[in-house]
This record gives sequence, C-alpha cells and structure tokens, in this order.
Amino acid sequence: MLPLISTSELLAQLDDPKLVIVDCRHDLANPEAGRNAYAEAHIAGARFAHLDLDLSGAKTGSNGRHPLPDADVLAHWLGQQGISNDSRVVAYDASGGMFAARLWWLLQWLGHDAVQVLDGGWAAWQAAGDAIDAASVEPQSTTFEPALRNEIKVDMAQVRANLDDAQFLLVDARSPDRYAGRGETLDPVGGHIPGAGNRFFQHNLAADGRFKPAEALRNEWQAVLGDVPHTAIVHQCGSGVTACHNLLALAVAGLPGGRLYPGSWSEWCAHAENPVAV
Repeated sequence: MLPLISTSELLAQLDDPKLVIVDCRHDLANPEAGRNAYAEAHIAGARFAHLDLDLSGAKTGSNGRHPLPDADVLAHWLGQQGISNDSRVVAYDASGGMFAARLWWLLQWLGHDAVQVLDGGWAAWQAAGDAIDAASVEPQSTTFEPALRNEIKVDMAQVRANLDDAQFLLVDARSPDRYAGRGETLDPVGGHIPGAGNRFFQHNLAADGRFKPAEALRNEWQAVLGDVPHTAIVHQCGSGVTACHNLLALAVAGLPGGRLYPGSWSEWCAHAENPVAV
C-alpha cells in the first residue's frame, strides 16, 4: 500500500466497509482547535484523534512533550474507533500531514501497514468539493491486536550511546532556527543533539501543500544521507511528531526503514547531563 492517497482515490473508496478515516487536525498553540474544527465539518464518516489525548501518552516532565502512548491503551482506543486488524486507515489533517503522519507511524509501530495519509489533507478535500459532514460519528467498537515493532524506534539511552557513531545518523525535523538554538519557544533549552543533521519537515511539501514527487524527495534526501544508508537514519524533532513526517516523506521517496526517537529534543533537553549543540 502506498503511503499517500489522493482525494480522488479516497472519494472512490468511501463505501469500502473496511475503510476508517481519522481526522488528526491539531494546533500546538491551541490544543482544542482540532476538535472544534472537526465539530464544524469533517470528511464524511471520519473519527477524530486528539494528538495530546489519543496519540500521546502521559507526560512526566522528563519524557518529552508528546511521549508515545502505551501500546495497549492505543490499541484499545483504535478498537473503540472501529479500527481492527483488517481495517484500512486513512489519516488527514490541515497541516500538510504534520499530525496525520504521527498516526501513520503509530499504526506501523503496532504492526499495521494498511494506513495512508491523505495528500493535501483537509484543504485538498475541501477544494475538490468532496463529501463533508458535521455529524458526530459513533463507531461500532471492535478489537485491535497489536504486534509491536519496537525495532523501528530508539530511546534516549541508545541515542546517547551512539553520539560518536557516524552510521547512527540523527536527522532533526525542526526548523533551521530552532535547530540552531534561535527563537526557541516550545522547549526550555535551545539547540540540538550533537551530531544531528537538519531536514525541516516542511521541505517535504510542494507549494500546494501536497508532498513533492517521489523522485524530487529521493534526490533531496540523498543529499542529507550522504554515504549513510537510509535505513540507518534516526529521526527526531521537538517531540516525536514532525519527525514522523520525514519518515513518511522517505517512504514516499521509496526509502523506508528509518527509526524514530520519540522523546526527541523535548526529552533530551530535560536531562541536564545530555550535551547540547548550537
């Protein structure tokens, strides 16, 4: 299954009984904006996923701003949304896939490959004049059985132990300014993990908000990779969200297989013993 789906492809599949659409709209500065937008209008039949409440776990103050949810808790929530192991999931948002990519990655972590992101998201769906609804959805609960792939993520200890390994390539998905330690507004410390490269996730998108063509992405990412295999990349960002966008872009480019550091910068900088680069 391709990682992206177009509006026309999704429209043609709306009657598929195995299809479940999930609205992942969110605003980091206004956490209830996504839920409010969903209540006003959403793709017909879509469920809503809240980044903080559904797609993240409990914060301790030292495990990052969006720690991974407990796998069993997430699997239970998926079942409540009518998502089973036989479901085909399409996630969308209004931010170029910034938040939908998180659900895309989480489902892969749980062993579910039948998941796609709507290319262009909510804006593309509206522009196409496709099916929109404001009615709340009451899905029929089912069971989702996770088959964890913990090999696709790393923890802080692994990052710390591999800082000097050139084949353990960290790529930071934050903006160049935040990566450099300038204008940090989300985390208490500015800078980046020593040795990390930078690929701003927004560079994966074309001017119309859709992902760039696979060939363009492949060429751009090869410049980031150098001689390091794409499977050796460890992706991080501020809190493990936009790093998933880079993983999605690589999958679009035909270069899947990288890993995620979920805690990312917000976890790293919460531990004073960790080195910081600017």
